[in-house]
Amino acid sequence: MRDYETFIESKSQSGINSGFDPLWMPDFLFDFQKSLIEWAIRKGRAAIFADCGLGKTPMQLVWAENMRRKTNKPTLIITPLAVAAQHIREGEKFGIECHRSNDGTVKPNITITNYEQLHKFNPDDFGGAVCDESSILKSFKGVHKQEITVFMRKMQFRLLATATAAPNDYVELGTSSEALGYMGHMDMLGKFFKNDQNSCAAGGGGHGAGGKRFGDQVKWRFKGHAELPFWKWVCSWARAIRKPSDLGFEDTKFVLPPLLERQHNVNVKSLADGMLFALPAHGLKEQRDERRRSITERCEKVASLVNGKHAALVWCHLNQEGDLLEKLIPGAVQVSGDDTDEAKEERLMGFEDGKVRVLITKPKIAGFGLNFQQCSHVLFFPSHSYEQYYQGVRRCWRFGQKNPVTVDVVTTEGELNVLKNLQRKASQADRMFSNLVAEMNNALHIEKTNNGTTKEKIPSWLKIK
Repeated sequence: MRDYETFIESKSQSGINSGFDPLWMPDFLFDFQKSLIEWAIRKGRAAIFADCGLGKTPMQLVWAENMRRKTNKPTLIITPLAVAAQHIREGEKFGIECHRSNDGTVKPNITITNYEQLHKFNPDDFGGAVCDESSILKSFKGVHKQEITVFMRKMQFRLLATATAAPNDYVELGTSSEALGYMGHMDMLGKFFKNDQNSCAAGGGGHGAGGKRFGDQVKWRFKGHAELPFWKWVCSWARAIRKPSDLGFEDTKFVLPPLLERQHNVNVKSLADGMLFALPAHGLKEQRDERRRSITERCEKVASLVNGKHAALVWCHLNQEGDLLEKLIPGAVQVSGDDTDEAKEERLMGFEDGKVRVLITKPKIAGFGLNFQQCSHVLFFPSHSYEQYYQGVRRCWRFGQKNPVTVDVVTTEGELNVLKNLQRKASQADRMFSNLVAEMNNALHIEKTNNGTTKEKIPSWLKIK
């Protein structure tokens, strides 16, 4: 057993700096951004878990430019489908040369592509690579996920960046570690976690695995006394920040505006078979049935909430929802999965530029990386994914937003258990990020200060009584 633990320890490679001293650090970066990028460059293979609006794009561009200058080879930035155009805009804004490529062609200085096109590129052509919104790696399945991981592990210098490092469970951090070439996902599980799949204990989710809730079996929990070593290991290759003061800097220019959350329960005309009144749906099948029965009522409610002159961002999940919303909301534009990449990008940029008043789309299409600070009204139908909720709201409620943001959640009595599950995930995600920041502060000897920033809180509509 000891030999195996020694083997695992040798694979962790924690604390190893394989980078170099920064070659270029521009003045347009904030002090906390400089601190993060300097650390990431010296680390060589690093992850930055920075909240929405803290400037991950300029940090990525500066990191990429340093890698280009060091290796004399282009750097590759890999983004979600609709985000590449924003990187190009940011590059132009800051005077950093970068070019889009979707056919495997290597562009000068910094090449930007999306994850779906990565198989067309040769890792030998690049001196370093960035995975933007890297948490989506866990969403890719099978061959595609392995393809991305293998590509990244062939790069000498690597950077991962996301605001939601592991929104559902601590064990998701293994995906980031594996892509960076530190401890593999399964090795991480073996070192720090215990399989507790057969446990029926409720309420054991304080340690990242969760108890048996809403039909889910317990899968993983921390081994005895493994929690602290786990966080110290994560902090050896990652930095987490929700606001500049997490690194000991001032928050003056990074204060969030007020957030107003409203929950709207609509009455469903068509009840489930044999039911005299609405009850919370149990199980995924019942919840899917409830969602499909209530499409008309929920979409009509959303349409009534967006009537007016202000911009609005509407998140849905079903094609039928998007199609009906587009009919009910005059002038609304939908971005769907059937659209070409060019059409998606044109419509998303049209909304960002104020040419489109109401945008209707799905979190899996546009939930990552996009900046919609011109919009202060978000509407969505809830799902079990806390990451989708968080990312969807933070497209608008982010640093740089000038107005209070209103969030309208439209649901039914039958989806009460969906909201309860979101509440659990919200608490767990907040606890995980807080633990990571706390351990980072301890490692860096940073004294936590409170200098008047907006306190992050679980949305009021998630606080089910």
